[in-house]
Amino acid sequence: MLSELDRVVEEIQKEKGIDKDVLLSSLEVALVKAARNKYGHGLDIEAHYNEEIGEIELFQFKSVVDNVSSIAKEIILEEARKIDPDAEMGDEIGVKLDASQFGRIAAQTAKQVIMQNIREAERDNIYKDYKDKKNELVTGFVHRFEKRDIIVLLGRYEAILPYQEQIPGEKFSLRDRVKACILDIKKNAKGPQIILTRTHPVFLLKLFELEVPEIGEGIVKIHSAVREPGNRAKISVESFESRVDPVGACVGNRGSRVQNIVHELRGERIDIIPWTEDHAKFVCSALAPAEVSEIIVDEDNKSMDIIVDDSQLSLAIGKKGQNVRLAARLTNWKIDISSRSKYEEDSKKYTEELMKISGIEQSTAETLVNSGYQTVESVAKAKEEDLVDAFEIDKKMAKEIKKQAQKLIADQNENS
Repeated sequence: MLSELDRVVEEIQKEKGIDKDVLLSSLEVALVKAARNKYGHGLDIEAHYNEEIGEIELFQFKSVVDNVSSIAKEIILEEARKIDPDAEMGDEIGVKLDASQFGRIAAQTAKQVIMQNIREAERDNIYKDYKDKKNELVTGFVHRFEKRDIIVLLGRYEAILPYQEQIPGEKFSLRDRVKACILDIKKNAKGPQIILTRTHPVFLLKLFELEVPEIGEGIVKIHSAVREPGNRAKISVESFESRVDPVGACVGNRGSRVQNIVHELRGERIDIIPWTEDHAKFVCSALAPAEVSEIIVDEDNKSMDIIVDDSQLSLAIGKKGQNVRLAARLTNWKIDISSRSKYEEDSKKYTEELMKISGIEQSTAETLVNSGYQTVESVAKAKEEDLVDAFEIDKKMAKEIKKQAQKLIADQNENS
């Protein structure tokens, strides 16, 4: 085995991608263990690679003494000087052992230790190669299936595409090509595990980076992306050059770019929204293809009441609420949608409620409702400066309106 050591090491190095020093260190550990199994575990045995002869040599260290009480651990000066002419009393002398005499059991022990060290080295290589590749796009091949999870071969290494990270309804066969993003690199008792995803929004972002050169060049930026994998997605985009339309760049000539992505995502519909700092305009765009009639913004609570024509209501909400749900996640605003008829019905009800406050006429009540005050309680609890802004009135009048609202509540409580 040792006479062909360099050749064997070179083969393993090429096949496993493991550093030569790591392999030789593994062999040294293996041979020391095998030698101790044969000669005794209490012995001082070391292994060293000899570059000149291309072999690993084994040495048993013994103390130089006058009288030997343990042949395994001691050697007399005369014998020691046959090995090292400069040996002196008390020195430690390395006596070379014949590694070829270990036999089958020793060789098997060596092999086990070598394989264990190789596995550990491979694990270190996996973690080292992939620890900084989180969120990167990778391509591999279906290697095998473990229940509903898919084991994907990425070059020399295996990765796992868990069932929950697969797009609903998609099917793969052995040796199918798989494109995914690295979601995480986890260290566990069995070694590092590369976890892939095809459902995370980052996968959508990376596909657009791949298809749209303007994104890689920094001309177009994706601000946010949300998905309901396999069904629908929305992304918001901005251009840093006036001549480049960000939506058009992402869609591509005759929709070629976005269609490539839709195909990869198994038909997932993608809405591309122009990003803007104007929150109301952004939310309206995010609700596309529905057309918004009116919008009431509550900056403090970061919410918007959206009014659409009755014919646009189902389009704005989307199937099972999907469109408005994705729009809210994309914009990070709370969105409540009402049809025109329902809004007018509610406004009438709220107006009649507020007209119960002494001194509040219909026009004033309508202004309050349009400003987000829908109940007597909301007026009673309002800040005077907010009422001033809503009505463009002075603080004295705002104080009086609030006082009358509080009086009405007190009267209602007494009579209940």
